[in-house]
Amino acid sequence: MLFKHIWMVGLGGMIGSILRYLTGVAIRHGAFPYATLMVNLLGSLVIGSVMGYAAKTEGFGDWRLFLATGICGGFTTFSAFAWENWQFLQQQRYQAFVLYTGGSIVLGLLCVAIGYWLTK
Repeated sequence: MLFKHIWMVGLGGMIGSILRYLTGVAIRHGAFPYATLMVNLLGSLVIGSVMGYAAKTEGFGDWRLFLATGICGGFTTFSAFAWENWQFLQQQRYQAFVLYTGGSIVLGLLCVAIGYWLTK
């Protein structure tokens, strides 16, 4: 692992986190989390575009780290979740898709409930 890559991911993550915060400020939500929905959709569009471009462009690895892992990772981890599920579907690994999607949602909600219960 190169020190340069750590800095690229870290810088991208900082930029993505700032953009996530600003999106939340710009898109206020009341009864429905519109800002989170927008972040998840936009992040998924960006990571799909970055990975698609990286697949056809040699030498794009450092930029992929900065844009996909860094910026998208700081902006929303949902984009990585969506990308990984897309890969399962492309590889026709339907059982892995169902297990990963279902497990992430159901177990994630269960972990939130447990964490909340433990600290309340």
